[in-house]
Amino acid sequence: MHLLVSHAGAGSDHPQCQSSIPHLALPKLTELLGLLTIRPPVSGSPDSLTPLRERLRAEQVGLTAADGLLPWAALDAYQLGLTKMHGNAGWAWITPCHLRNQGEMFYMEDPHHLRITSQECDTLRMAMQRYFQEDGITLYPLSDSTWLAHGAVFKDLPTASLERVVCNMINNWVPRQENARHLRRLQNEMQMLLYTHAVNEVRKNNKLAAINAFWVSGTGTLANHFDVSNINQSAHNTPQWNHSLRLSAIHDDGAGWVEAWKKLDATLFAELTQRAKVGKYPLTLTLCGERRAITLELQDKPWWMRVKQQFSASAPQQLVQSL
Repeated sequence: MHLLVSHAGAGSDHPQCQSSIPHLALPKLTELLGLLTIRPPVSGSPDSLTPLRERLRAEQVGLTAADGLLPWAALDAYQLGLTKMHGNAGWAWITPCHLRNQGEMFYMEDPHHLRITSQECDTLRMAMQRYFQEDGITLYPLSDSTWLAHGAVFKDLPTASLERVVCNMINNWVPRQENARHLRRLQNEMQMLLYTHAVNEVRKNNKLAAINAFWVSGTGTLANHFDVSNINQSAHNTPQWNHSLRLSAIHDDGAGWVEAWKKLDATLFAELTQRAKVGKYPLTLTLCGERRAITLELQDKPWWMRVKQQFSASAPQQLVQSL
């Protein structure tokens, strides 16, 4: 069993969560730290286009690439058979979203909270398709919250993960490369189109936020030798991802983050503690923040080393602070 917990750390851009760390009371995690052995940490950066948790998830299925170029969209296109027509390069995810103007900055609301219906998604995609095609971009349906796009502009264009901009200012994450200038112009055109679109008129009457922009992510070229069977294998293997800390973390809800930690401690960490005490191998726990991911695993050791470990284990608050 391998449990991986995302959003387990809080950086300076989440001051409420960061200030709540000393108040974390996690008795089961405290026990686990005395039973499990810490591996060398994996480092990340809050300034990278690809968050550390996303990089770890990509490595799980065999995807490796430069920062901002993990080919998630190309992988979706491959699975839908679209790469047979267009090849493995030039793919992107297009996420309809709501941007809120705050002076010269733009803040993105969580797209998952927009409650976009299938009909709205299809209607907007068809309305926007003509403008995208003028720039050589074709849109394909994928889900109610995301479209697939193919065009030369996306080839080798690093883009920031959607997780970087959700409930955050987007200005520092917008692609500034010369070959992305068409995307910036297209974004302005779509804002004008969507401002008076019938879909948004209905949403306004229903007191729902307008869909007034889009975000580009998931760019990158899928390697020709990529083994898609890795995805099926990873579904049955480790780790099991847990995102119960995500919502409170991205909203910088310190009290909610502490409560989510407490629930995690009383449930999954309690289960891991019980398994560790009876020696159920393999057993691994990974806590992932922005700056580092720390993995702890159950190892077969002499009794005296286990006793020594229990007395030398770090406090949970110290561990979370380092993430």
